[in-house]
Amino acid sequence: MSETSTLRDVRVLRILPAGDRALQLVPADADTLAGLVDELARRPIEGVRDFLPAAQTVLVTLDPRVRVDKVEARLREVAEAAATHRLEPAGATEAVRIPVRYDGADLAETAALLNISVPDLIERHTGAEWRCTFIGFAPGFGYLESPEAGLTVPRRAQSRTVVPAGSVALAGGYSAVYPRSTPGGWRIIGTTELRMWDLERPEPALLRPGARVRFVRAGEA
Repeated sequence: MSETSTLRDVRVLRILPAGDRALQLVPADADTLAGLVDELARRPIEGVRDFLPAAQTVLVTLDPRVRVDKVEARLREVAEAAATHRLEPAGATEAVRIPVRYDGADLAETAALLNISVPDLIERHTGAEWRCTFIGFAPGFGYLESPEAGLTVPRRAQSRTVVPAGSVALAGGYSAVYPRSTPGGWRIIGTTELRMWDLERPEPALLRPGARVRFVRAGEA
């Protein structure tokens, strides 16, 4: 591998040790991160036991029998392909549809912050396709991103001590559905009866990183 190629690989993906058998991956940008996560979900890399995406990184745990340098080389190949849009297109997967009643306590204030009307906010929220970038905060709490929606608002100045399960919210460029009753500072714009986390299901979490999501008005799902 040439020195130029090596330098580009490092720019596209930084790989940092995280204990004896884990690596922290730091992709260069959001598109590379999304492509890397999608590829890890679709085509697991030999020697990678599990991966955990976050807002800007991915934690990868490794089989103790694998050669770390081989895994690193494959991860760099995938990241480079993602950065240059050379990954094979994913097979068509149906978006998860989340029916929402737009009755949230912060709906009007959130629209005012965005300098748009409430109907416009609802149209943007339902008109965009969202992508689950990672799971965090609580089991089943998916951070959903859609730059096209244009619904970036700050968190509330003061968090609520209780946010009911099923609350649909916006904050910091993300949308989310609270999977259980918990304190929270996101702006509540609606509610859904869909359960995001259910231990009675074979797969308790409704969303996984990479999942596509569509919000629809309740009654139209």
